[in-house]
Amino acid sequence: MKGVTVKEIRGRITETVGSILAGDSLRAKVFRGGVWLGGGSTVEQAARLGRNMILTRLLAPQAFGTMAIVLSAASVLQSFTDIGVKEALVQNPNGRHDHYLNAAWWLAVGRAVLLAAALFAVAPFVASFYGNLELTGLLRLSTMGIILSGASSPRAYVAIKDMNFGKWATVTNAGGICGVVLTVALGFGIRDVWALAIGSCAESAARCALSYILFPHIPPLAWNKEAARDLMRFSRGLLGISFLNLIFSRADIFVLAKLYSPAALGLYTMGILLVQTPTSFVMNMLGQTFLPALSQVQDDALRTNRILLRVARAIALLTLPALAFVFFCARPLLTLIYGPNYAIAAMPLILACCVAIFNVQNGQFTLVFYASGRPRLHRLCVIIMAVMVAGLMYPLSRWLGFAGSQLACLTAIAAGFLFQLVRAHHLTKLNVSEYASSYFLPALVSLSVVAICLVARPFEALVRPLPSVIVGIVGCVFAYSFSALAVLRNNHKLRVGS
Repeated sequence: MKGVTVKEIRGRITETVGSILAGDSLRAKVFRGGVWLGGGSTVEQAARLGRNMILTRLLAPQAFGTMAIVLSAASVLQSFTDIGVKEALVQNPNGRHDHYLNAAWWLAVGRAVLLAAALFAVAPFVASFYGNLELTGLLRLSTMGIILSGASSPRAYVAIKDMNFGKWATVTNAGGICGVVLTVALGFGIRDVWALAIGSCAESAARCALSYILFPHIPPLAWNKEAARDLMRFSRGLLGISFLNLIFSRADIFVLAKLYSPAALGLYTMGILLVQTPTSFVMNMLGQTFLPALSQVQDDALRTNRILLRVARAIALLTLPALAFVFFCARPLLTLIYGPNYAIAAMPLILACCVAIFNVQNGQFTLVFYASGRPRLHRLCVIIMAVMVAGLMYPLSRWLGFAGSQLACLTAIAAGFLFQLVRAHHLTKLNVSEYASSYFLPALVSLSVVAICLVARPFEALVRPLPSVIVGIVGCVFAYSFSALAVLRNNHKLRVGS
């Protein structure tokens, strides 16, 4: 970048942004969708972080531990009958037609009602298993959220298919923010786990209402059987995947809830949520933008691989500096955000960051399989991860405590990632060495975070919570600045060469 002036850098930034966002190309649609979803989700995630900072000072840790059990138990039943309505509509060429939308609505609502009834019935048994009678009422309340989520307008999914993400972002993010605001308000008045449970249901209600306001749909009393069968053919490829994914993602809660008190579980849960919440946001955003994009190029292996490589590099540029920051600043970060009691979750948070990076990168291979109409290709990966977590979770949690639970998850997701990398190589002829080289620049720029944090270590004034976090943020600013300059330079060379 020698000899480049600030004016030239500004011009390159403007030129790059304009070339990315302008026009009707697939890349432009993807990035415009990312702007909508990213902007809305950033506001929502900031609101959730603020909510958690307030609620951890209003509610006892056992409230968060108890709510984690409620959400996990509800997820078990949902995973048994996941039929992938949204994914089926997005992938199916006929997904915009009314008879497909009507069939999707009836399938989703029927599944939601059955799930709610099953959860209502088993709630006392779950409460007895964990020795917490309060779980019965909490689980039964959560059935309202399941029904409302299932009853949302299926026409909203057409917006994802057509890559028109403005209104969709309003439904998901504004609905989430409504739930956040109500939960905080309830926290000041109720001051126990019921504030969290009612807020969760309110979030589902807000999203359901917004889906009909922005995407009106009145399903008829009858449905098209052929359309339903067509959607179910895709869903058969998903059979068992959600349940196996649940074993991987929720096994820690089920095991730790038996080994430790709700208060200890609450400290752990809130700690790892610092990374799991933004990870869910990133994975949802990538899924909503890249699934329709990959579906449009599903028969072009070259373009599919090009997308995979670019996304992998972009994810690494964003996440590896953040991982370095968390490695050095996990304890002071938890202390500042939640309070000193939560610093016990520092090591689980670091390991959860590693899990998150593998998980997001692995998700891109899954999207390729889904876009090609072959979700079954993902099943063996999920089986591998579920088996490994099921075998490692209990002994590692007993031996290493909370860190052991995340170590079990990290081992499993690393194995699943490597398996899907090989499978993607066979499916699209992805060059594995070229894929691995996409991590070189992100790893290099992340060293700036490591260097700055190490230099600050000998100074006692800089190891206190707030200065320590500020030093880490400075390191991230340098890393992301180097990344941006490298990307701009590369894009400029490509345009000059073409």
